[in-house]
Amino acid sequence: MVAKTQRVSFKGALDAELAARLDLPPGPVRAYALFAHCFTCSKDILAAKRIAEELSARGIAVLRFDFTGLGSSQGEFASTNFSSNVADLLEAVNFLRRNFRAPDILIGHSLGGAAVLAAAGDVPEARAVVTIGAPSDAAHVAHNFGAKLDEINESGEAEVNLAGRTFTIRKQFLDDINAQSLHGRIATMKKALMVLHAPGDNTVGIDNASAIFVAAKHPKSFVSLDSADHLLTRKADAEYAAEVIAAWVSRYIGAAAAVSGIAEDVVRTTETGNGKFQNAVSSGRHHLFADEPTSVGGLDTGPAPYDFLSMALGACTSMTLRLYAERKKLPVTRVSVDVRHGKVHAADCEDCAGEVGNRTGKIDRFERILTIEGDIDDATHARMVEIADMCPVHRTLEAGAAVVTKAPRK
Repeated sequence: MVAKTQRVSFKGALDAELAARLDLPPGPVRAYALFAHCFTCSKDILAAKRIAEELSARGIAVLRFDFTGLGSSQGEFASTNFSSNVADLLEAVNFLRRNFRAPDILIGHSLGGAAVLAAAGDVPEARAVVTIGAPSDAAHVAHNFGAKLDEINESGEAEVNLAGRTFTIRKQFLDDINAQSLHGRIATMKKALMVLHAPGDNTVGIDNASAIFVAAKHPKSFVSLDSADHLLTRKADAEYAAEVIAAWVSRYIGAAAAVSGIAEDVVRTTETGNGKFQNAVSSGRHHLFADEPTSVGGLDTGPAPYDFLSMALGACTSMTLRLYAERKKLPVTRVSVDVRHGKVHAADCEDCAGEVGNRTGKIDRFERILTIEGDIDDATHARMVEIADMCPVHRTLEAGAAVVTKAPRK
């Protein structure tokens, strides 16, 4: 089985749409983790991707997102500050809490690590916190502005070059980071903590790791990243950090797959609050979105309801034919089914049969096109077409079904 990544989005603290990726494991979900990226970085840097891959391979789903104004997220970076980053992080927590499960693990890289430390106390469900090259004080980031600091303070803002890109930094950003104090939050967050830091980190000095470690209560651990640079740009360094994190967090999460609180025989569909129609759909360990196309006001982040119905018919048909081919030991190499759904007038549906064909007005019409590959003769091919009609979903659609609705008040 292969891990899969879903593109998702949610509203940030400044009401901008924030782009995110949810990396899901190939098997049961043991826990959820939230990853916060470094200052002016994005969710797609090597360290974030590699850590998400390693954790998802071990059964931990990872949500990584772009802060307001960065990466693929909307909003104006110049209007953000450390406080808004922390607020964005808590909105990401709320997104997971609403649609899946609140994060068990919080992971932050560089300033994202400082944001995670600031937010951890407000996430009671989280049991473990990981920082990578994190400053012990948000104000540490100001050293990146160099000679522009005076201009920011005097003029109210300045253009600052950071990692080859130009960003507008306003005085409100400086005022905000200077007003922050992480020491008390670290001491009272009541989470297990692991601090990863490279002794030779020239961007955030190793003394920051010492300060974080000393401020935290037990259980706490420190791991040296040896010769790694601040951004873990070398693949081997990113992989090492990922492997260490994955091994460490396993101590603080359970092995149970049923973390969603949803019964195994229930498919749950819940509005996400994103757009008019987006819903999170959970079926056991499987998570996806239902939505509508943009042409009718949706976000087009997942199949529409009738698309799911067509999928059910197509998948059931293919599986039914595969079972038949195996039972009869037929040399069928592959079966594929194209399904097209539409609403037509019953009187115009010449190929409709049975009770459906006797109706008046508009009816739902599903057209299947079967492709059966393999060395079979015409008679066998014709028989398989007949067998397709024995698909249970086909029979349900033709016969109709009882839908019982219950709505207990909470």
